[in-house]
Amino acid sequence: MPEAGGRGGGSPVDTPVERARYRRIIRFALGVIAQSWWFESFLPRIGLARLSARGQVARLTRVAQRFRTLAVELGGLMIKVGQFLSSRLDVLPPEITRELAGLQDEVPAAPFSAIRPLAEEELGVPLAAAYASFDEVPVAAASLGQAHRARLVARDASDVGFADVVVKVQRPGIQAVVDVDLAALRRIAGWLSRLRIVSDHVDVRALVAEFARTSLEEIDYLHEAAAAERFREMFAGDARVAVPEVVWERTARRILTLSDVTAIKITDLDALQAAGIDPSQVAATFAEIMFEQLFEHGYFHGDPHPGNVFVTPTGAGEASWRITFVDFGMMGEITDELRNGLRKLLVAVAARDGRRLIEAIQEVGILLPSADTADLERAMAKLFDRFGGMGFAQLRTVDEREFREFGYEFGEVVRTLPFQLPEDFLLVIRSMSLTSGVCSSLDPAFNIWDAIEPFATRLLREESGNVAASLAREAVALAGVVLRLPQRIDALITRVNDGTVTVATPVLDRRLTRLERLVRRAVGAVLFAGFLVGGVLLLPQVPPLGIVLMSVSALPLAYAVFAGAGRGRR
Repeated sequence: MPEAGGRGGGSPVDTPVERARYRRIIRFALGVIAQSWWFESFLPRIGLARLSARGQVARLTRVAQRFRTLAVELGGLMIKVGQFLSSRLDVLPPEITRELAGLQDEVPAAPFSAIRPLAEEELGVPLAAAYASFDEVPVAAASLGQAHRARLVARDASDVGFADVVVKVQRPGIQAVVDVDLAALRRIAGWLSRLRIVSDHVDVRALVAEFARTSLEEIDYLHEAAAAERFREMFAGDARVAVPEVVWERTARRILTLSDVTAIKITDLDALQAAGIDPSQVAATFAEIMFEQLFEHGYFHGDPHPGNVFVTPTGAGEASWRITFVDFGMMGEITDELRNGLRKLLVAVAARDGRRLIEAIQEVGILLPSADTADLERAMAKLFDRFGGMGFAQLRTVDEREFREFGYEFGEVVRTLPFQLPEDFLLVIRSMSLTSGVCSSLDPAFNIWDAIEPFATRLLREESGNVAASLAREAVALAGVVLRLPQRIDALITRVNDGTVTVATPVLDRRLTRLERLVRRAVGAVLFAGFLVGGVLLLPQVPPLGIVLMSVSALPLAYAVFAGAGRGRR
């Protein structure tokens, strides 16, 4: 059995309870694998594909419902697995992702009698010595840990500048649960990777490795504390954003103490309006902050659901409130290459350019470069033409049958391609999906394109500037060649006439003259093509500059066509 890691050796399944948990997960997986093989592989092979397809939707829905029940009963990582799978639109059918989308990480709280010894073991002192008061009833409980309100002792409060804190404590025994769950998942991944129907479309081992990495980071509160500090520094001086401070003296691997910043839940419309805060402005600001994290910083909150984001009234200044983030256990970081790819994706979407979108998707790594994307490009062009730029309120007015037709065409095309989200892309999808959902609940007329537009406009402007600068550099370089070339040819001819270069035949003179005319015309043609192409590229984004470049291109064109005309042959 594969090692899960995290318990310092030995089997991850040591006790009867752990073995029972492991076997229950394995039995469920074997049942799903056997059912999938029978309906998706065996029946089509013997000519019963229509029978298999007839009940596919209901069958997949039942599988998702059974897994949801299993996840709620087992807790631990199984709820995280369900949330993870719900975002894998690239490898799972919508019947499964839709059923798992609402799976919440809410479980009964662990008794305080079990929490106290764990906290004291991590802190190295009795709880009464670490905190002046500690609320035994948690304010929130999840599958991996729970949070309690507390007050720091006077000495610590004086050092950090605040007394009210929230203390996150890991659930007792959760490390063993995580180890068992990861061991089961790795065993299942090994089986699935040997099934061609699965391995042709997704690297299951890589998916489990990605999930294991994020899960192990989430139960290491030192990692979360460092992430909170980095996020806080990232928005230092930004009046729109608030981040809790870490009390490092009361933080360890299984316990985390943060300043208490709880305020109005971001989706609590009644509380926002009672505080005189416009929910639509909150939606716009929240979306702006999330896109800044992604496109400018490359480090972003991977789990911005309503329980992790607050609106804090400040009552001062032009901005009388700010967005407050908590829970930094699931953070995303993207490489410069991926961020550049995302920027190109954004530019392509903003420009409604299907071809450039496909190229950006390939660059990001979602599609293999060898994929035949002609059908996908046509589908994306149709989607842009029909739905591009629509907000959720506008989309609600579209005939459902039209959605089904587009969904069928698009879904069929995607399923035929080697399509899988790269490792770093999962949290991007999750984060942006949650952002869109929060903003739509704040403002039913919220249009995600309005939030993206400032970034897209800036990127388009930068791209246009880069194109113009590149063309200018090339034009200057070519102009330099044109200006220097006659002097060099004249110098060469002078040297020939002076006898510095001995030439015995007049043929060379004629060839030099013809060469000079040919080079001049070639340079004119290159300049014409550069100005014309640059003008065409810039016309949609910067019309004045595009028109100027296209107009100027007529001059080198005329020169290229007519240079040397009227001169007789020599």
